[in-house]
Amino acid sequence: MQKSSLETLLQVIEKRRKLSDAEVELLKKAYLTSQKAHENQKRNSGEPYFNHVFQTALTLASWDLDTATIAAGLLHDTVEDTSYKLETLQKDFGEEIAFLVNGVTKLGHLKYRTSVKTEHERMEHLAENLRKMILAISEDLRVVFVKLADRLHNMTTLGSVPSLKQKRIALETLEIYAPLAYRLGMQNLSGELEDLTFMYLHPEEYEWMKKNVSEQYEERVQYLERVEPLLRTALKKANIEPIKIDYRAKRLSSLYKKLLRSDMNLEQIYDFVALRVIVNTVEECYSALGMVHQLWPPMPGRIKDYIALPKPNGYKSLHTTVFCEDKRVTEIQIRTLQMHEEAENGIAAHWAYSQAKTSKEFIAGDKSFSVKQADLNWVNQLRNWQKDFTGPDEFVQSLKIDFFKHRVFAITPKGEVIDLPTGSTPIDFAYQIHSEIGDHCVGAKVNNKMVPLDYQIESGDLVDILVQKNKKPSESWLKIAKTSAAKQHIRSVIRKETSVLRKGPQLEIRITASDRLGLIKDISSVISRARVNILNLTNIHPPSKTAFPIIKILCDIDSKEKAEKLIFKLKAVNGVKEINYQLI
Repeated sequence: MQKSSLETLLQVIEKRRKLSDAEVELLKKAYLTSQKAHENQKRNSGEPYFNHVFQTALTLASWDLDTATIAAGLLHDTVEDTSYKLETLQKDFGEEIAFLVNGVTKLGHLKYRTSVKTEHERMEHLAENLRKMILAISEDLRVVFVKLADRLHNMTTLGSVPSLKQKRIALETLEIYAPLAYRLGMQNLSGELEDLTFMYLHPEEYEWMKKNVSEQYEERVQYLERVEPLLRTALKKANIEPIKIDYRAKRLSSLYKKLLRSDMNLEQIYDFVALRVIVNTVEECYSALGMVHQLWPPMPGRIKDYIALPKPNGYKSLHTTVFCEDKRVTEIQIRTLQMHEEAENGIAAHWAYSQAKTSKEFIAGDKSFSVKQADLNWVNQLRNWQKDFTGPDEFVQSLKIDFFKHRVFAITPKGEVIDLPTGSTPIDFAYQIHSEIGDHCVGAKVNNKMVPLDYQIESGDLVDILVQKNKKPSESWLKIAKTSAAKQHIRSVIRKETSVLRKGPQLEIRITASDRLGLIKDISSVISRARVNILNLTNIHPPSKTAFPIIKILCDIDSKEKAEKLIFKLKAVNGVKEINYQLI
């Protein structure tokens, strides 16, 4: 790193706020400690490893986060990747920074497995990652800020890692970190992460977009450069002096999704390049909207007031689509500077604005640090997260229950702590220990007293599950169990029992298909929408690289006609080469 890099970091921070002498010394100490710890390490690209932690800290500084978080950004890989121990870090930098670094270190252990056999297993693993991520948020939101900044820089340097690892990291980023950033209101970061994954997950589409979009983009920017002074003059007549007027180009990944819905016709994408107006107050937002409509007539149904009715992630702005100069359809966005910064950086910006305290404090030296958490609306935003997923019902239900309710911590007779969502019953507890214990559960003792199976466990309860070898789950348990994992096991056993007793037909399907991301999910979705129950799904990968994988599926089916309709729909799934089936 150049000698000026520390000064660069301090300058980025001091553009926003004045640093005290103690804060400057803390950052210098973190900078030098991290630089020394990583001095002999290189990244896959060959650059010094310290470049990565410095860029992470620089991103955190650009989000206007507190000094402790920026210091944690500089130090976030020391415990995991160097001989510098957590105990030493705690002694050198205090409880707060050590707590943040330790949280990031724990999240660093989350990785997608690439060897999962079925889509169901992949979704289960995704759920586990989400669980740990959100539990980390509940501890301290700043842990996630550091992790997001860390992931952003890793994605910008992903080209230097092996191809298989590129796809795993890109998929993980697309399915966990980008949606998380969006739900935290960090739309700019979410879009940037999605764009960075696009080139690795869809390289052909990415190249097509780069080739076909650039000329159109330049032409639209030139058009908006002609429009901008007309708008500025009109606003001045209304005594509105905008802070700035600029252009916002739609991101490649988002633009590609829209193009797929518009027959790849860029002329139908009105917000491909939008004019963005930043003003001082909410009142000026509405006044500016009025002036825009005096200049150019609005397109009916295309005026969106996200100030009066913000999006679930907190986004605020006015959007209008107008018939602009030469009758060209153009989108214009109007917002205040605070709205703009919160639209770009979400809760990170809200954190910087709030400056409030709670009872949760950390002491480092003579200085106390406070964390504002209670007043943030991130919990409500995450409650809406399930709307973005179209996976199995159990997965959606697990998002609703397992991740968003408070937790209880119960104890087994052997002293093991079992972590469960509030409202969990002995059945949930039993399945959390082992599926066999859950399947054979006949009763439970809580604190040495017999309780019914619908008893709601509380933190600190000592729970002893009573089992009987021949006992099997009943359908009534589905109303008692709260966790998706318990319900999944119960349904599985019931399906097996029903399969043995049933006399109706079953459909056996063998699908030969090209291997691609999301194939199993797409096939499962088609079957689910047809209201057909999957009894078993096996994905067979052939030893020869030239052969296509075979997906074997066993389903319940009502009739031959329904089977034929389902096969017809499955043949339309992208990547499916051949289907063989039989009724059994």
